[in-house]
Amino acid sequence: MDYYQRFAKPVLFKMHPDIAHELVSSIGMTLGKSELGRTLVDKFCHFEHPSLETEVFGVKFKNPIGIAGGFDKGCRLIQILPSVGFGFTEVGSITAKPYQGNRRPWNTRLIKEGALIVNYGLKNEGATVLKKRIASQKRFVPLVINIAKTNDPTIKGEDSVKDYKKSFVKLQPLADIVNINISCPNTGDGQMFCENPEMLNQLLKIINKNKVTKPVVLKLKPDLSDESLYQVLETVMKYHFIKGFIISNLTKNRSGLKHIKTSELAHLPGGLSGRPLKELSNQMIRKVYQKTAGKYPIIGLGGVFTATDAYEKICLGASLIELATGLIYGGPMTIKNINSGLVELLKKDGFVSISQAVGSKN
Repeated sequence: MDYYQRFAKPVLFKMHPDIAHELVSSIGMTLGKSELGRTLVDKFCHFEHPSLETEVFGVKFKNPIGIAGGFDKGCRLIQILPSVGFGFTEVGSITAKPYQGNRRPWNTRLIKEGALIVNYGLKNEGATVLKKRIASQKRFVPLVINIAKTNDPTIKGEDSVKDYKKSFVKLQPLADIVNINISCPNTGDGQMFCENPEMLNQLLKIINKNKVTKPVVLKLKPDLSDESLYQVLETVMKYHFIKGFIISNLTKNRSGLKHIKTSELAHLPGGLSGRPLKELSNQMIRKVYQKTAGKYPIIGLGGVFTATDAYEKICLGASLIELATGLIYGGPMTIKNINSGLVELLKKDGFVSISQAVGSKN
């Protein structure tokens, strides 16, 4: 019996999603602090299989499924998420300075669409506070630290680059992988480095001047134009410390909605996540994998609810997978179901490891 679907979800979905997320995070943080709490969750959610083990960016993973950036903004769930079944975790986005968040609501459920409208606007407590919190927790799986520019429209140009650098220098030592978020759609200045090759080059140039000791990936938007995408790739190829991409971020493109008219949501700012993002994300994964001939590993994100969703991204070129909205709708058993389903899909296609399936249908 799936207790989340039968008992917890009906209660949580009667709450405003902002409050529900805060409640779940508090429960998860409390469970993660004790071995007993972690063991209890692990008992229901644990699943391992040799075919799911993989090595990407020189980092070993027990399975390819991770929590997406944006779910654990406060960096409070590092200890519990591995017990839920995740093969890696991501925290953030974290910015050099704290930001209280955009005006609420931060989350709006679109239940018929299996989606959320997300408008936190890089809400976080800042790199100094969160560095201490990350360092205070036990680590059981690889950790991706997601950094972004402080959401302050007065920070522009070269100051934006310096802002990223502060977070990078401060947080890199704690990370297994650093994700530089260059595509958040919910900032006050609307600036995306992925659409400004000159600024992106300045950012990577200043990061490169520091001692880069961890793999670095860039987070792209799903509806980046072909011209902008190719400019990003040309810029990235100049810097060997960039090892891959996360595809993709939220989107303001709401054309993927099937049951709700976009005009009905015009009053709600924010980026779309969940099922309507799936095809945009898949198309971008395919493009990047083809354009780079698979040279840069991809972490696929967007519309992953089932093993089939995850496997589709893997076969298009993703080496690892992330999800967040799928977890909110599906509950803590989602990861176990995805991982066990991936084992069956690999067997069906004659693969003995997840790495063999990467890009197999691109």
